Amino acid sequence: MSQSTTIHVVARIVAKPEAVTQLQAVLAALLEPTRQEAGCHRYTLLQNRQDPTDFTFVEEWASDTAIDAHMKTRPHSGGLRSGRGFVGRRAGYSTVRSGRVVAANILAG
Repeated sequence: MSQSTTIHVVARIVAKPEAVTQLQAVLAALLEPTRQEAGCHRYTLLQNRQDPTDFTFVEEWASDTAIDAHMKTRPHSGGLRSGRGFVGRRAGYSTVRSGRVVAANILAG
């Protein structure tokens, strides 16, 4: 599958300084179940070395249908609920298709 037909999502989440370890555990628990989902080509969690409160997911999906299904999975929705109290500043994500940002959303932190 060529890159132009896949959908890329970059999601940024910032932890409260006192909750970095807890949020990291919640986010890391999403990795393996998500990587097993249909249509998931990449699901990577990065943590900023200079600002350990700053986490970024880099995702690549086969289609909008795959992303929609992912958003409804129990690990994803449950992880979001259980991690909510650990999020500091705002979180957000961008969706990229064919090299162009087609959606950018800020989620309240």
